[in-house]
Amino acid sequence: MKKVLLVGALALFATVNAQTQNPALAKGKWLVEANTNFGVLSPSSTSIGFYTNDGDSMFKIGGEAGYFVANNLALKVGLGVTSLTMDTFYGDNETSTAFNYKIGAKYYIASMFPVQIDFNGISSEGENINAVGFQGGYAWFVSPNISIEPGLRYDLGTAEGSTGIFSGNVGFALHF
Repeated sequence: MKKVLLVGALALFATVNAQTQNPALAKGKWLVEANTNFGVLSPSSTSIGFYTNDGDSMFKIGGEAGYFVANNLALKVGLGVTSLTMDTFYGDNETSTAFNYKIGAKYYIASMFPVQIDFNGISSEGENINAVGFQGGYAWFVSPNISIEPGLRYDLGTAEGSTGIFSGNVGFALHF
């Protein structure tokens, strides 16, 4: 009886393990993402968003792309633009534009739980702010090639005295 249970358990494990590899996350596939950061202005803003408060506004747009170098493991790059308009003390509006960048790796644990580490930054008027980002979440495949990926993110600044930034995130990914 123990042998039958052991063989059954091994068969169940093999079946579950075989089903965890999603073909959309296979080596040689591509990934294109758009993300939200819920109004957080952080170096990782290769996302889409709009925020306004008392005459101040922020508009950001960007995206990320990745290539799967192994099953469940993608190398990624991201680019974005952030425009910030602030109402000054004198009633004038000042607008500044920043460019956002990101390079990193994303791994899908059991093809469902994406974790990511990246180097990211924002560049404006000759000033650069860089950070190392950590992200984790869940990948809900609404179709074989489209996933919605809610998660949490933490960016830790690289400059001395920098503090970390937590943000919520919802990603929308296309897998080719």
